[in-house]
Amino acid sequence: MAHEHQHQHQHGHGAHSHAPAAATPNGLPEILDLDAALFAPHLTALTGRIACLAGDDVRNIVDLGSGTGTGTFALLERFPTARVTAVDSSPVMLERLASAARDRGLGDRVHTLEADAGAGLPGVVDADLVWASASLHHLDDPATALAGIRAALRPGGLLAVAEVDGMPTFLPEGGEPGALESRCREALDGLHAEQLPHRGADWGSLLTTANFSVAQERAEPWELRAPLPEGAGRYAYLVFERIRDNLVGRVSPEDLAALDRLIDGGPEDVRHRGDLVVRSTRETWMARRPA
Repeated sequence: MAHEHQHQHQHGHGAHSHAPAAATPNGLPEILDLDAALFAPHLTALTGRIACLAGDDVRNIVDLGSGTGTGTFALLERFPTARVTAVDSSPVMLERLASAARDRGLGDRVHTLEADAGAGLPGVVDADLVWASASLHHLDDPATALAGIRAALRPGGLLAVAEVDGMPTFLPEGGEPGALESRCREALDGLHAEQLPHRGADWGSLLTTANFSVAQERAEPWELRAPLPEGAGRYAYLVFERIRDNLVGRVSPEDLAALDRLIDGGPEDVRHRGDLVVRSTRETWMARRPA
């Protein structure tokens, strides 16, 4: 899900690339790929749950807000006879994904579609499965977007929605590093409330209102402790680097200076710390279009 993230690492982005901007946000692809690597067990378990609900005969999949392709490739592996339509508003991200598909020998199983998911899915019909990872909260009008997704699904088709509860956390709890991180996260939550009003929405209710039948809803806290997987420090660094400019004027100058020390290459830099703990809560909803 990164992607699944990673909308939470910025705004104005499209975290899984789902940004309105056409250009790839600087640093975002690496964040998405590191998130996918660190939380790979979560994605494997999630696609397994999707397969249990969707059944074996899944041939036509839509990855809504496909980003660098984490979901696309996981679903191609889980459903070996399926093809995926990767939908994103960023042509840069789509070309990156298409290139990766060709490199993996999967080019004939991936079709890319540059589109704003909030405005419908042109040409997409009779999908067996729509996967929307960290993308729906970017939409201006969830009701209209969900109606478009419903129209793209075949009767009985499954929509899998994955979201995160905000930026992941990395620093020890109970002391000043953790308190600093909490203040930064609170400031970002305020910013997102202004710019991404549907982040943290009750998707279960929204799906029901949009005439979906919710089959499963789950929130799973994930915590990675030492020995951390390779890339954890780099992941923390990129997240803090990404949020830093968004916090100017929203946290105190002292907090901004402390945040800078986490990414300045010095002894407090997150890439050098031995006390990192990566925490993230992943929320999922599975819903069917009634037959």
